Formats: sequence, structure tokens, C-alpha cells
Amino acid sequence: MDKDELLKLDNQLCFAVYACSREITKMYRPHLEELGLTYTQYVTLLVLWETDRVTVKELGSRLYLDSGTLTPLLKRLEQMQLIRRVRDSKDERNVLIELTEQGSQLKEQAYEIPRKVFCNMGLNTEELAEWREKLTGLLHNIHHKNTEE
Repeated sequence: MDKDELLKLDNQLCFAVYACSREITKMYRPHLEELGLTYTQYVTLLVLWETDRVTVKELGSRLYLDSGTLTPLLKRLEQMQLIRRVRDSKDERNVLIELTEQGSQLKEQAYEIPRKVFCNMGLNTEELAEWREKLTGLLHNIHHKNTEE
């Protein structure tokens, strides 16, 4: 590939991933608006619906978010009465994030969201799984390289 080809937008993996991510997030928006959630709030709740009572550090690690991004997000979810932050009785330095009753109940309303979004992507279940697996592998590789530096 010659030098000029290296700098063409269509040859950039980063742009393809970025634009695709924005388009997928846009597909979620109308469904999440019905629940009064942003995409970042939704993925935070996905983690908590999977494993309630996690530390802020664990949550940040799962979501690839730093505390500067996570703190206002958690404050907002707490104001919405979907989560509460409590000190870990075993280690006061840790803050645990746990779902409220309202946060747990919201899970019932969220069950249909993945199906609705996936149906609009034009891929079958196997293709979606392949893409998710490849992208997750890429994410782990990149994150591992970035944390080594």
C-alpha cells in the first residue's frame, strides 16, 4: 500500500469501528428513551443485572470506563433511584454499586431491546455471534496492549 493509501479514511479500521459503534448506538436510542436511559446507563445496568453488588473498580473494568466517567454516571443512576452506592463493610475503601428495587424491575422492560436492535442489523444469529466474538477479541488485544504501556 502506498503512503497516500495509508491516510485514506476508507482504509482506517478505527473509523470503521467508530462509525459502526455510533450507528449501533443510534439503533438503541429509541428503545432506551422509552426506559429513560442513555446507552451508557443501559450497559451499566446490564452489568448490574448480571452481577449485582459490584465495586466501582469492577464496574469500570467491565465497561472500560475510568472513574472520571463512571462517577457522574453512577450519580445520575442514583438520582434516578435505579442504584445505590454503599461502603463495603469488609473494606471501607471500596464502594459497592447495587440495584434498587426499581433498578431490578427495569430489567423486565429491557428484555426485548436486544432482539429489536438485532432484527434491524440485517445479520442472522450466527453472524452476530461471529462479529461479537471477533470484536471482543480485538478489544481484549488492544486493551491488553494499552495497559502494558
